[in-house]
Amino acid sequence: MGKYKRIFTIVIDSLGVGALPDAADYKDAGTDTLGHISQCREEFVIPNLQKMGIANLHPLKQVKAIEKPLGYYAYLYEASTGKDTMTGHWEMMGLHITKPFQTFTETGFPKELLDELSKRTNRVIIGNKSASGTEILDELAEEEIATGHMIVYTSADSVLQICGNEETFGLDELYRCCEIAREITMKDEWKVGRVIARPYIGKKKGEFKRTSNRHDYALKPYGKTALNALKDAGYDVISVGKIFDIFDGEGLTESNKSKSSVHGMEQTIEIAKRDFTGLCYVNLVDFDALWGHRRDVEGYAQEIEKFDVKLGELMKLMNDDDLIIITADHGNDPTHTGTDHTREKVPFIAYSPSMKGYGKLEDSNTFAVIGATITDNFGIKMPEGTIGNSILEKLN
Repeated sequence: MGKYKRIFTIVIDSLGVGALPDAADYKDAGTDTLGHISQCREEFVIPNLQKMGIANLHPLKQVKAIEKPLGYYAYLYEASTGKDTMTGHWEMMGLHITKPFQTFTETGFPKELLDELSKRTNRVIIGNKSASGTEILDELAEEEIATGHMIVYTSADSVLQICGNEETFGLDELYRCCEIAREITMKDEWKVGRVIARPYIGKKKGEFKRTSNRHDYALKPYGKTALNALKDAGYDVISVGKIFDIFDGEGLTESNKSKSSVHGMEQTIEIAKRDFTGLCYVNLVDFDALWGHRRDVEGYAQEIEKFDVKLGELMKLMNDDDLIIITADHGNDPTHTGTDHTREKVPFIAYSPSMKGYGKLEDSNTFAVIGATITDNFGIKMPEGTIGNSILEKLN
């Protein structure tokens, strides 16, 4: 057994901390998700993140750096090409992605793709734009119910989503169409990270509600990751939130779906009350989905404050041989133009009650330091072809 029995890796989805050197190539020069949120507020109540050293790492307008933070902290720079959720998470666990997943946020899907999907499903396609799930239903669900047409849409992520009314379209038919879409979008020029079935109920605008019968058709990681190495060695690999979808279940021993980011932290707190040996890997998506993409600075700030409260509850449950790692997968600066993710470095904050030291660590040129450190802790080799070096010996 390693230095730490349980490691909790919490991804605050999209909490970037400043533009990467190549951000201009992505039209993201000058972005800073956390910094700009701080600049837009008079108060920012995040005492637990403050104790861990967030303001020591990244200066904030109204949150002071403290003399003796509880943990260690550094910036992580993304080695892979892209700025999406799957790329960020896959890199954390050791994969170097050199070809970004396709996004169709600004243009919609190409005619050739839709023509093939329409022909093979025998459905007329409507929508074909970037939209929120509630907006697209209010706009087009009545037409879909009346005509049998099929709503296809996307977002700022690398996804193709298909809506289907459970009563009129039918779940089996929705899943069939999504399986066809997944096959079609395996072509490099159309390759999206996920195809998502979005079933809903209701008969008219204002009454439509998405159901829990959503199904994700995700790409499997291109190679073995730290998660596979941990599972194969007999350790617990427990996921919370979107992690199952991001890795298509690969390398996991248990999965927990979350209704919200607050719920995800509540699930993590309950898991912390259990005895396990291994990794609890958490994704908190509301920061990105509800606030970053919608460019809602105040909503994002409030979500961080809610997280901080739950973080305090989790910290109280930590044993001396527990480790918390807090990080992010990309940026999504709510003060930036457009609705897309932003190409940013991310925070690495590590805390254990047993730590004697604290302070700034050397920045890393890859997110993969996380997976490498976790596997090193349990005395496991990272899979062949992965990247990243462990910093376990520095977390004292």
